[in-house]
Amino acid sequence: MENYRKSAHCTYDIKYHLVWITKYRKPTITGQIALRTRELIRMICQSNEVEILAGHVGSDHIHLLVSVPPHLSASKLVQYIKGNTSRKLQMEYKELNRQFWGQHLWARGYFVASSGNVTDEIIKAYIQNQDLQEKSNSDNFEIG
Repeated sequence: MENYRKSAHCTYDIKYHLVWITKYRKPTITGQIALRTRELIRMICQSNEVEILAGHVGSDHIHLLVSVPPHLSASKLVQYIKGNTSRKLQMEYKELNRQFWGQHLWARGYFVASSGNVTDEIIKAYIQNQDLQEKSNSDNFEIG
């Protein structure tokens, strides 16, 4: 019961494991681009009342475990995150424009699973055991 979140008229515990990749699986999300990607994802989640429980920014993919309010579908959340990050990253980092023409940074699809079938601890362990190169001790949203 301690993990339940509340809104004005609702108590909920909806968690999604989200994964998406860069177009052509190009390993371009590194260094400053990775830091900015994490910052943008945090801002988008915060503005949509989404709590990031765990995350990993890989060079060619993103993993997130998020707690989402019931009015926001997984598809809308992924649309917001992928659309906003793609647009802003390509505006700020012109080297991405040379690699991804047509303003498409992310591949079309994504993976989503609710955490009901697998425990949150298993998903967190899976995310934290990704190919981490840079790990911060106090943060659960890491860059690898």
